[in-house]
Amino acid sequence: MAYTVTESKSWFKRISESVAGITIGFILIAAGTWLLWWNEERTFKTAGAIAEAELVTQNVEDVSRIDPALEGKLIHASARAETDETVTDSLFGIKINAINLRRNAEYYQWQEHSHSETRKKLGGGEETVTTYTYSREWVSSPIDSNKFEDPSYRGRNKILADIKDETFWAGKVSFGAYRLPDFLKHSIGGEVPMTLQSADTKQLERIINVPSGRRAGDMISIQGSTVYIGQNPGNPSIGDVRVTFTQTPAAEVSLIAKVIRDTFEPFRASNGYDFSRLSMGTLSTERMFEGARSDNSIMAWILRAVGVVCVIIGLRMIFAPLSVIADVIPILGTIVGAGAGIVAMLLGMAWSMCVVAVAWVRFRPLIAGGLIAGALLLVCVLYRKGKNAE
Repeated sequence: MAYTVTESKSWFKRISESVAGITIGFILIAAGTWLLWWNEERTFKTAGAIAEAELVTQNVEDVSRIDPALEGKLIHASARAETDETVTDSLFGIKINAINLRRNAEYYQWQEHSHSETRKKLGGGEETVTTYTYSREWVSSPIDSNKFEDPSYRGRNKILADIKDETFWAGKVSFGAYRLPDFLKHSIGGEVPMTLQSADTKQLERIINVPSGRRAGDMISIQGSTVYIGQNPGNPSIGDVRVTFTQTPAAEVSLIAKVIRDTFEPFRASNGYDFSRLSMGTLSTERMFEGARSDNSIMAWILRAVGVVCVIIGLRMIFAPLSVIADVIPILGTIVGAGAGIVAMLLGMAWSMCVVAVAWVRFRPLIAGGLIAGALLLVCVLYRKGKNAE
């Protein structure tokens, strides 16, 4: 059954909250501006490091022996990443020869969901009705049900055991005759579910919160890649825990990195930026550098989008008091709010384009000129809208 909470805010309270939000708005604009500037510098210098690395990379066909002539050289090579070590999860007593062993725990819990609807009232007040519903779900961490809004659901959650997610790594992973450092080792993908034949659950039994009349050992079962803690895996109860295990087996990988004795380190470009790369499979030098450039471009656009959104939200918060003041007549407040939203979007995009353009002036003057022209166009559109509204 749904549980509803109704909250009313007076016009004066809404005004005070929106005025207080102006400070946050300026902080968001400053943060978005900094992010846009930093991202353009990062993108340009990363591209420069990639280009510089591509010029000096030496392709090595065979890494089955350590070649002193490669010392200090940036190389591209493909080989099998493997280990002869056994990785162990001591809590479950699980051992395997793999690059890593990953443990992922889930808990069967009551989960709170909410949906809010806000209605404006004549005089500038506002009423928000929030509906809370509850469902039993597998989640990645325990949920404190004492914070639930519905009193009848508070205190319902419990857990049979608190088990942390953890990844266990082999100490030495070889790449031909060389040894992979952690920053490359941790880039190896290809995780697969681990088929569990058995597990030593003696230590695990010590941390299980056993219900009255039950034995810890009877509450542990193994299904494929999962250790289940509970009375009935087919019909989970609140508090049950399931722990899934995956492993990263030996695999063919390709890398670009600088040789240092029997291992590797990142290449340091003249602009101070580091570059190295590990990809799954046997890839050519050209494909690896294409992938590096593509990843740099994708990251640039993601961070640009985040920066622009921060600026627009910041401007929207600065303009918020205008729509709240106009909400004395709800329909008027809606119109003012929509107009403020459009203005915030246009100004935010124009400001963001100017920031990016200024950042590019020292790096890419031609593109910077185009961005400045686009920003001026947005300002002109905004000015014309203002003139037409008079």
